[in-house]
Amino acid sequence: MKTYLDFEKPIADLEGRLDEMKRLAETSKIDVSEAVLTLEESIDRLRHDLFKNLTRWQRVQLSRHPDRPYTLDYIERMCDQFIELHGDRTVRDDPAMVGGFGDIDGQTVMIIGQQKGRNTKQRQQRNFGMANPEGYRKALRLMKLAEKFNRPIVTLIDTPGAFPGLEAEERGQGEAIARNLKEMFMLKVPVICIVIGEGASGGALGIAIGDRVLMLENTWYSVISPESCSSILWRSWNYKEQAAEALKLTAADMEAFHLVDGIVDEPLGGAHHDHAAMADILKKTILDTLAELNAMTPEQRIDSRIDKFCAMGVVVE
Repeated sequence: MKTYLDFEKPIADLEGRLDEMKRLAETSKIDVSEAVLTLEESIDRLRHDLFKNLTRWQRVQLSRHPDRPYTLDYIERMCDQFIELHGDRTVRDDPAMVGGFGDIDGQTVMIIGQQKGRNTKQRQQRNFGMANPEGYRKALRLMKLAEKFNRPIVTLIDTPGAFPGLEAEERGQGEAIARNLKEMFMLKVPVICIVIGEGASGGALGIAIGDRVLMLENTWYSVISPESCSSILWRSWNYKEQAAEALKLTAADMEAFHLVDGIVDEPLGGAHHDHAAMADILKKTILDTLAELNAMTPEQRIDSRIDKFCAMGVVVE
């Protein structure tokens, strides 16, 4: 059963009528093909108009859509083979951070990403995509393994933030993320980082230092979520829409600020509307970007990576 967001209600109403019409045709054997075609065209026009003028808060809602594809969904659709690797070799395996070697059209890459859950049990198991320090240490271990075997790295970012629990702080959450930032700058292999959902704070940044940082069209990337920003500034979550506008956290905003290198278009209606099409688009983007990065030497990639991030936040008058 499809899940519709509040602003998608007009589409939900029309699709409900479309389903009824199709059921009527099946039971009564009446030819309604012309009416069905007209209604489908109306739905496509409405969806196009609706998604052409989304607010920042609506894009935040889309990034959290319960039907949106997660890291393992993309891996399943993009990779001919995938071998998941576990554990940080220090504490435990963190289910919120997944990774392993995957084969994409004959090219072996290390894919690492945060993983959320579809139902209550999975969300608890995956900790809502919020990794502990061992998750970031596992990610770094896998990156170093990829570098050892000269394999490119692709990270898929989708997290509401690093886990803020007491036990995570006791095990060195800040140090684990900071070490990842330092080490990712010096990786000799190509690194592509893609925000596929939520990109919140250091939890996202911990696997987001790359030669190319991309964002899917309906995602966000910010130091704080709109709800948390609202609760700090207005002492209430009721101003989250105003906070989203003020934060300027969408893919278009990030590209305009030169904080990301590009935007990956989503199918009409969002990534959740067509998983297969979105995976195909993402796969092509990864392969095209790898071809570009493979033409560079390791030294050129590292220098370019450092220059890009050092230029962020610098204002010249």
